[in-house]
Amino acid sequence: MRLTNYSDYALRSLIYLATKPEPTLLANISDIANSYHISKSHLTKIIQQLGQLGYIDSVRGKNGGIRLAHAPKDINLGELIKQIEPDFALVECFSTNSSDSSIADINSAVINDEKNASVNDMSLKLIDETVSHIASGCIISPVCQLKQVLAEALTAFIAVLERYTLADIIENKDELAALLS
Repeated sequence: MRLTNYSDYALRSLIYLATKPEPTLLANISDIANSYHISKSHLTKIIQQLGQLGYIDSVRGKNGGIRLAHAPKDINLGELIKQIEPDFALVECFSTNSSDSSIADINSAVINDEKNASVNDMSLKLIDETVSHIASGCIISPVCQLKQVLAEALTAFIAVLERYTLADIIENKDELAALLS
């Protein structure tokens, strides 16, 4: 399993904002980009999406900036990743680029949280049925057992992330703040 740099930078941005000494203090994108030595232009897109998703508040104007919109304990890592990660195509047969519309079902099953049900509670039978109907360019796809294994692994990956919040990963807030300043 691997997250994109986009997800990594989104998590880092939230960590940065969560380590501010006062939750109401504003930060700016340049501060975050400089702290992590990452591109300001790339980070701007990420911050914009985090704002659209309601994870951060933006204050416009000369003394404007950004801050967390919620307490760190209310920001679930699994939910965040499901919203910002573009897809979970671990292998070709999970890809949504295929002409088979059922291929998107795995991503939808992992990404969509039906009525606040945890991915951990999602029936592996549903995933198995979805995977068994997928056709791809791979010659062994109709009988491949690897798809079920990878679908189960992906489900477990998301389920672990759902057990943690931003508060859990900033328990060493003072140490993080010292490194980020």
